[in-house]
Amino acid sequence: MFQPLDPLLHSELRLAVMSLLISTEEAEFPYIKEQTGATAGNLSVQLDKLSAAGYVNVEKTFKGKRPCTICRITDQGRQAFESYVNALKSYLNV
Repeated sequence: MFQPLDPLLHSELRLAVMSLLISTEEAEFPYIKEQTGATAGNLSVQLDKLSAAGYVNVEKTFKGKRPCTICRITDQGRQAFESYVNALKSYLNV
Protein backbone atom coordinates (compact mmCIF):
# COMPACT_ATOMS: atom_id res chain seq x y z
CA MET A 1 0.00 0.00 0.00
CA PHE A 2 1.40 3.38 -1.03
CA GLN A 3 1.56 6.18 1.50
CA PRO A 4 0.83 9.74 0.32
CA LEU A 5 3.83 12.00 -0.27
CA ASP A 6 3.80 15.38 1.48
CA PRO A 7 3.49 17.87 -1.43
CA LEU A 8 5.35 20.50 0.58
CA LEU A 9 8.42 18.26 0.84
CA HIS A 10 8.11 16.91 -2.69
CA SER A 11 9.64 20.13 -4.08
CA GLU A 12 13.31 19.61 -4.94
CA LEU A 13 14.59 22.71 -3.13
CA ARG A 14 12.41 22.29 -0.03
CA LEU A 15 13.47 18.64 0.21
CA ALA A 16 17.12 19.67 -0.13
CA VAL A 17 16.74 22.25 2.65
CA MET A 18 15.06 19.73 4.95
CA SER A 19 17.70 17.10 4.16
CA LEU A 20 20.40 19.57 5.08
CA LEU A 21 18.72 20.67 8.31
CA ILE A 22 17.87 17.14 9.44
CA SER A 23 21.60 16.40 9.63
CA THR A 24 22.90 19.76 10.88
CA GLU A 25 20.08 20.86 13.22
CA GLU A 26 20.68 24.48 12.16
CA ALA A 27 22.34 26.38 9.36
CA GLU A 28 22.86 29.95 8.26
CA PHE A 29 21.17 31.19 5.09
CA PRO A 30 24.40 31.58 3.03
CA TYR A 31 25.42 27.99 3.84
CA ILE A 32 22.03 26.62 2.74
CA LYS A 33 22.17 28.77 -0.40
CA GLU A 34 25.65 27.47 -1.24
CA GLN A 35 24.80 23.82 -0.56
CA THR A 36 21.56 23.84 -2.56
CA GLY A 37 22.72 26.09 -5.41
CA ALA A 38 19.53 28.13 -5.03
CA THR A 39 19.19 31.83 -5.66
CA ALA A 40 18.67 33.97 -2.56
CA GLY A 41 15.16 34.94 -3.68
CA ASN A 42 14.01 31.39 -4.39
CA LEU A 43 15.53 30.05 -1.18
CA SER A 44 13.84 32.80 0.82
CA VAL A 45 10.43 31.95 -0.68
CA GLN A 46 10.88 28.22 0.00
CA LEU A 47 12.02 28.85 3.58
CA ASP A 48 8.91 30.98 4.11
CA LYS A 49 6.76 28.06 2.95
CA LEU A 50 8.55 25.61 5.25
CA SER A 51 8.28 28.09 8.12
CA ALA A 52 4.56 28.68 7.54
CA ALA A 53 4.02 24.90 7.69
CA GLY A 54 5.87 24.75 11.02
CA TYR A 55 8.69 22.60 9.59
CA VAL A 56 11.46 25.19 9.98
CA ASN A 57 12.14 27.99 12.43
CA VAL A 58 13.77 31.04 10.82
CA GLU A 59 15.56 33.40 13.19
CA LYS A 60 16.84 36.75 11.95
CA THR A 61 19.66 38.15 14.08
CA PHE A 62 22.89 40.06 13.63
CA LYS A 63 26.55 39.04 13.68
CA GLY A 64 28.12 42.30 14.64
CA LYS A 65 26.50 44.75 12.23
CA ARG A 66 25.67 42.16 9.56
CA PRO A 67 22.25 40.50 9.33
CA CYS A 68 22.29 36.75 10.00
CA THR A 69 19.44 34.34 9.23
CA ILE A 70 19.59 31.03 11.07
CA CYS A 71 17.30 28.16 10.08
CA ARG A 72 16.46 25.27 12.37
CA ILE A 73 14.33 22.20 11.77
CA THR A 74 11.42 21.87 14.20
CA ASP A 75 10.13 18.67 15.82
CA GLN A 76 7.16 18.89 13.45
CA GLY A 77 9.57 19.24 10.52
CA ARG A 78 11.59 16.25 11.68
CA GLN A 79 8.42 14.13 11.90
CA ALA A 80 7.25 15.33 8.48
CA PHE A 81 10.62 14.47 6.94
CA GLU A 82 10.64 11.00 8.51
CA SER A 83 7.08 10.40 7.26
CA TYR A 84 8.12 11.54 3.78
CA VAL A 85 11.08 9.13 3.75
CA ASN A 86 8.84 6.28 4.93
CA ALA A 87 6.29 7.14 2.24
CA LEU A 88 9.05 7.01 -0.39
CA LYS A 89 10.10 3.61 0.93
CA SER A 90 6.53 2.36 0.43
CA TYR A 91 6.89 3.13 -3.28
CA LEU A 92 10.26 1.41 -3.48
CA ASN A 93 9.41 -1.71 -1.46
CA VAL A 94 12.47 -1.15 0.72
